[in-house]
Amino acid sequence: MIREKLIESGVGASSKFRWRSREVSRLEGLADAVFGFAITLLVVSLEVPRTFDDLLAMMATFPAFAISFALLLLVWYQHYVYFRRYDIEDGLTMVLNSALLFVVLFYVYPLKFVWTFLANLIITGDPRVRLPGGEMIHPVTRDQTGAMMIVYSLGFVAVFAIFALLYWHAYRRRGEMGLNELEVYDTKVEAYSSLLYVAVGLASVGIAAFRIGGGASPAISGFVYALLGPVHYLHGRRAGKHRGRLEKSVAGELPQVTGEDGRVVDGE
Repeated sequence: MIREKLIESGVGASSKFRWRSREVSRLEGLADAVFGFAITLLVVSLEVPRTFDDLLAMMATFPAFAISFALLLLVWYQHYVYFRRYDIEDGLTMVLNSALLFVVLFYVYPLKFVWTFLANLIITGDPRVRLPGGEMIHPVTRDQTGAMMIVYSLGFVAVFAIFALLYWHAYRRRGEMGLNELEVYDTKVEAYSSLLYVAVGLASVGIAAFRIGGGASPAISGFVYALLGPVHYLHGRRAGKHRGRLEKSVAGELPQVTGEDGRVVDGE
């Protein structure tokens, strides 16, 4: 299993946050199966091209597949890191994990649809798709673009809202898991980071809903996601400065946790 190999290699390990779980739980095993199925759904509709024109048409969808694949991997990696840092398998974690997997399976469809639409529009200048009968049609009408962005953004919001709840739950259980002061702070930072994703997604929903009411262009609701870069940069910079001050205030108070090779890989 990929997750086991990553754990053995220490991928994602940091001297700033101790790992509390080095075994793959049943929840993670189920998650890996669901994420694998979701990735399969990204390509299941692809057929072996019968002509060179069909091959070129299929290659035009590769950027959309690559972006969708990368976004799913981002969600999977966040899931992987969370379950390494926090050894929680209670009822609420099970519910939130199940909700995340449900949303991922739903979200893969609008994810693929939107990015395929954009890739065709940008690369070929023609967003039309070919039906099995050979007819070329537009996959979405001008009046439907606002609703399309709402569906896409609501899935985006749901994914990161669940991560925010997972980190909130870990924060609530901080005493039971023995989180030190820095780990408690990092947990709150991760929760706030997830909420920033939620805020940007909700802004996109609001703009798209305004479009349905005859307002702004639906393209603006898509461009809102460009805010994720600067917003998280500012958040990370502010959090990093505060953590630096916190590290100095607790210097010498936190134990070092070493791995089997004697290196400090998962403790502060």
